[in-house]
Amino acid sequence: MAGTVAALALVLAGCGAASDRAARAAADGSTAQATGSSETWPLTGLPVTKGSSARSTPVLVVKMDNTRSSAPQVGLSDADLVVEELVEGGVTRLAVFYYSQMPQDAGPVRSMRASDIGIVSPVDASMVTSGAAGVTIDRIRGAGVSYFAEGDPGFYRSSSRYAPYNLFVDLQDVAKEAARTASRPVDYLPWGSGADFPSGQPAERFSVRFSGAHATEWQYSGKRYAVQNSYAASDDAFPADSVVVLRVPVGDAGYRDPAGNAVPETEFEGTGEAMIFHGGRLVRGTWEKSSLVAPIQLRTQAGALAVPAGRTWVELVPVDGGSVDVG
Repeated sequence: MAGTVAALALVLAGCGAASDRAARAAADGSTAQATGSSETWPLTGLPVTKGSSARSTPVLVVKMDNTRSSAPQVGLSDADLVVEELVEGGVTRLAVFYYSQMPQDAGPVRSMRASDIGIVSPVDASMVTSGAAGVTIDRIRGAGVSYFAEGDPGFYRSSSRYAPYNLFVDLQDVAKEAARTASRPVDYLPWGSGADFPSGQPAERFSVRFSGAHATEWQYSGKRYAVQNSYAASDDAFPADSVVVLRVPVGDAGYRDPAGNAVPETEFEGTGEAMIFHGGRLVRGTWEKSSLVAPIQLRTQAGALAVPAGRTWVELVPVDGGSVDVG
């Protein structure tokens, strides 16, 4: 009975989100001052190509399932940036960022976590989600994060899959509904040139372990990194130019999921160890994020560190219980 009640609360929270989107659209006034050039995309650092311009719609972040039940994931190849985070049961979920282009289809779409506040707030992103538990909805609203949930335009259920892994979204429809903004988001990461990236150490293959239940396996192909145990189709996988691994503390969100699992909360502010993989090399340093809404800063002993412009996958690996194996 307790699981049924919790599941019902999750559904109702998601449905309630559809009716008061306007009330949620106000961003947190403490968001960091915009940085970066209007001639580059904030989520990749790549040049805005001739004939296109920075969008007036917010960054959209789809919460995507990352278990075998999600196969095949849809829309990863069109994303600008991906953040992988720990959720209950030791598995992970993806926060998939879209801005330079909006695909028609993305998913499977799953629910939000309080961890997402620190992940999406630096760029004032709007989340695209199936909903969330009531306590999470309160946290998300309190942080000024806007979101779209099932019941809003663009969401649909696929008849070829089973619930809850059958919820998908047409992001072009969501973008039409999103609040307009005149300002360019801040750069999500400090972007730079590959020519200026330190030499580091060789690292063409590595494993990022989040828990005893899940590790993401990476391989460098001579041009990009690819997830070896991806749930995306080969022609729809995310083409990672760089992989940024950040070691983060993970606490308890204070409630359990319908199956009775404790829900973890990534504490994405403060400082910690950083590992930046690019061009088959690894550079070690530290990350800093002065608040949940602040952008990420990277440093080595030599000074500030920039990630080569391109499409980046960010791994938020728990300090306790997580590990990174290189080679």
